[in-house]
Amino acid sequence: MEKGAGSPSVGGSYPQKNAEILSSQYGINLFLAGLLLTFAWAVHAVGISKSHLLSYLITLMLIQLLWMLWYLCRSCTQRSLIRDKDTHAGARWLKCGITLFAVITLILDSFKIGYYIDFSNCLSPTEGIFPVTHAVHTILQVYFLWCHAKDIIQSFKTLERFGVIHSVFTNLLLWTNGVLTESKHQLNEHKERLITLGFGNITIVLDDHAPQCNCTTTTLCSIFSQGIYYLYPFNIEYHILASTMLYVLWKNIGRKVEHHQQHKTPFKFHGITVGMIFGLIVLTSTIAIVVVYLIQIGRSKIKSELALTMFYLHAIFVLALMCTAGIVALLIYRLEDRSLDNSKNPARKLDAELLVGTAAGSWLLSWGSILAIICAQAHPKYTWYNLPYSALVIIEKYIQNLFIIESIHREQEKVNDSIKTLRIVTISRGSTLSLSPSYKEIYNGRAAADSGEVPCLFKGSICGRENDGDGGAKEETSQENSSAVHSASDFSFYSRNSVTNNKRRILKNIAAFLFLCNLSLWIPPAFGCRPEYDNGLEEIVFGFEPWIIVVNLAMPFSIFYRMHSAASLFEVNCKT
Repeated sequence: MEKGAGSPSVGGSYPQKNAEILSSQYGINLFLAGLLLTFAWAVHAVGISKSHLLSYLITLMLIQLLWMLWYLCRSCTQRSLIRDKDTHAGARWLKCGITLFAVITLILDSFKIGYYIDFSNCLSPTEGIFPVTHAVHTILQVYFLWCHAKDIIQSFKTLERFGVIHSVFTNLLLWTNGVLTESKHQLNEHKERLITLGFGNITIVLDDHAPQCNCTTTTLCSIFSQGIYYLYPFNIEYHILASTMLYVLWKNIGRKVEHHQQHKTPFKFHGITVGMIFGLIVLTSTIAIVVVYLIQIGRSKIKSELALTMFYLHAIFVLALMCTAGIVALLIYRLEDRSLDNSKNPARKLDAELLVGTAAGSWLLSWGSILAIICAQAHPKYTWYNLPYSALVIIEKYIQNLFIIESIHREQEKVNDSIKTLRIVTISRGSTLSLSPSYKEIYNGRAAADSGEVPCLFKGSICGRENDGDGGAKEETSQENSSAVHSASDFSFYSRNSVTNNKRRILKNIAAFLFLCNLSLWIPPAFGCRPEYDNGLEEIVFGFEPWIIVVNLAMPFSIFYRMHSAASLFEVNCKT
């Protein structure tokens, strides 16, 4: 009995923590089983075909669909109940972003359905069932995240933990499947490009998963097969965003939150013109570079070398600008004396961990390139540009991570009580009566009324009219003193406010510029512009297969880093 009468917090937290551990272990095992199945299909393991992998993924999606339907039905029946919400989770701009990616994912699914219809004679039925199931899964999941991403679940907590973690790892497996399919396609193109660069000593064995039958309509088959790989980057981003939002939902289960409202910080274009202009210039030039790169690479040795040189020079210039902008922002932060918000926040903690964790992918590639340049015996001219490029990638992400993490942890500036309400008309001798008294004047007036005195809201005007006769001289003196005090305080306030606004404007422009730069740097690797594949130097030093394994493991994290950084910088811009 004594044990049962112990602390309720300890007794209540133990089953909750136990359920968290059990559900996380369930999710990890679910993911590992799917990962091994994916790997077995990729290496053509005996007895494992693509239909086995797709059947596993279809089963996981159907289980998640059942759970989401159950949760939505239960939410409808309990609509009258007041639920706690995590105001930091599931921001509107994040929901809009995932909706955009989901729409493109639905187009991808329609292409896969068309591809299956054209090759239905020699494809497994699972390849037709998978895109249909995935389309339904995508629609329902986006609706679920729009309506319930902010929920803090307090009932059926153990069951909900398993449902949410199942959804997290289902999306991670779908992300892994998309990454692998897209990487295999990129690898086939990369092997063909190496021949044009003169690396004939590398063994070229194409990994072809094409159907072993003729297409019913050749033109449509070509459109579907080529279009699918241009849409995969959006599908990959959709699943990783969905898994992060669901992970925050899982961390919030059973959480006790303080009941205070977060101030809404809508995005505004006002004041960020400079940052937007420079960012759009970088974005436009990057798209042009990617188009030229994809056209020229693989045509001939000279054209391939020119394409690589052009890419490196452009990237070096952009990364140098981003480093400079990040350093300026950090210097501004050092000049400000503002405390950090260290309150418990799963969404913010996950953002910081993802920034550092996914940056490690590109850091690994950069250090590999630096080591290859140092150790290689022969150095084609274009490979020397890879050295400053790789160094700047490391430095830029280091600086940008510091800026973003500090920005999302900084407390929003609070307005002082004395300047909450500005006076419309400054009180001076002989001036008209102010229509909007300051906050302190109202407060002092109330205090005077409580003590039995007549409140004097506007110094020198109301009180002066009531004290005529002998109080005339005192009235003039009071008015002059009051005017002098107000003038000095107003000048001090406006000067401080001007400096603060200038700093804020600079920070907003930097955040806007970095936002567009990160979107720009997401485009090249997402759409096949990958010099880590194409320059050939790393393959000679490390060997073709070891380096390709490193690139295929690290590149998805590097691509996700840019999109996640862009999302975080958008939030920084809204918050600043």
